[in-house]
Amino acid sequence: MRWKLKSSAYKRVPSRDAAMDLDVETPAKMADGGAPSWRMSLPHVCVATLTSFLFGFAGNTLAEGLVVSICLGGAFVGCLFSGSIADGIGRRRAFQLSALPMIIGAAVSALTNSLEGMLLGRFLVGTGMGLGPPVASLYITEVSPPSVRGTYGSFVQIATCLGIVVSLLIGTPVKDIDRWWRVCFWVAAVPATLQALGMEFCAESPQWLYKCGRTTEAEIQFEKLLGPLHVKSAMAELSRSERGDDGENVKYSELFYGRNFNVVFIGTTLFALQQLSGINSVFYFSSTVFRSVGVPPNLANICMGIANLSGSIVAMLLMDKLGRKVLLSGSFLGMAFAMGLQAVGANRHHLGSASVYLSVGGMLLFVLTFSLGAGPVPGLLLPEIFPNKIRAKAMALCMSVHWVVNFFVSLLFLRLLEQLGPQVLYTMFSSACVVAAIFVRRHVVETKGKTLQEIEVSLLQTQ
Repeated sequence: MRWKLKSSAYKRVPSRDAAMDLDVETPAKMADGGAPSWRMSLPHVCVATLTSFLFGFAGNTLAEGLVVSICLGGAFVGCLFSGSIADGIGRRRAFQLSALPMIIGAAVSALTNSLEGMLLGRFLVGTGMGLGPPVASLYITEVSPPSVRGTYGSFVQIATCLGIVVSLLIGTPVKDIDRWWRVCFWVAAVPATLQALGMEFCAESPQWLYKCGRTTEAEIQFEKLLGPLHVKSAMAELSRSERGDDGENVKYSELFYGRNFNVVFIGTTLFALQQLSGINSVFYFSSTVFRSVGVPPNLANICMGIANLSGSIVAMLLMDKLGRKVLLSGSFLGMAFAMGLQAVGANRHHLGSASVYLSVGGMLLFVLTFSLGAGPVPGLLLPEIFPNKIRAKAMALCMSVHWVVNFFVSLLFLRLLEQLGPQVLYTMFSSACVVAAIFVRRHVVETKGKTLQEIEVSLLQTQ
């Protein structure tokens, strides 16, 4: 099925009633005062991305064995309830609530002298890790002007990469300095505190306020984010997309039938394919492969982090130029090729020392291509295609699937590696990437430069 979305419609209208007949084919730059400025919403987006920095930092800090499992469990719990929380108390308060277990968990982890205390601390941190990212994707999508929404959405992946790199750099002295690991945990509390305080000065999502019937407040927030010239047109589009919807919150059961099922199916499948691509196996084996060419584990991890960050920056520059669909399909195809290199490199009997360099090159290329699309795009694209009424709960469901598939891939990876061998396993991962590219080609809609309301109306008209 192919969807054709119309161009953006930010222009002034005389009244809310007249907005019902707004000509959605008038481009934003033809509006009175031009397109909304990206500068007004940028500070709000930057504060929101602190949760992604925390996700990268806390998820990479001194985590092994049982500690990883308990952290993943907490992340699943936090993610599962993120939709209800974001719909119930709003995006801003949900951000602040997600910071609370991160701060408490960091303190418990830093102060404890027992395994039980460490597990409790990591579970709390995991809960915040699960709650924060879905809300960040929602918030950034809802407060960003259409012309830069892709760029701002890429900030999530960049902040995550920065968190990983910072955690690696801060964690380097752990083996040399006694009790340095406690400092590493305390550091995580700093950005969490900044996020909780910073959100007090940020705008609330106008979409959430409008859905709650708080129209006047929604207009005030639009003025903060877009400027006074674009308030009426933004409210007009909200009115247009919300016609025919009642004011009640959607139930999770409603995501699985009717007009909502198609977009939810796309969302859950994208996140599942993202994890089935083998990204975790690449990070898991990176230290071992780099060590075989004389690179220390810490330096190997930093190299992987730099590759991830570099690709994310390129994605940020291209997201609103090439579009989501091009980057996503190209990313999966590049990952398939890179995983194929690793499958070939696993045949050390015939290739000798060349196999090691193929494996190293394949790993770096895989991470680079992952960060160009498969990493940042799903978290940006899905809030764009979900209707306002189901957006928070649908995002929570899709990211919960992400955590479940992540857990099972991590659980089964070593067993499959022993039974099938690296060549077969890497070939399976490469095939999954090809399937993902085909899925994107057939089912994913391009949303570049479109308002959320245009996307919603256009998708509903095709169902």
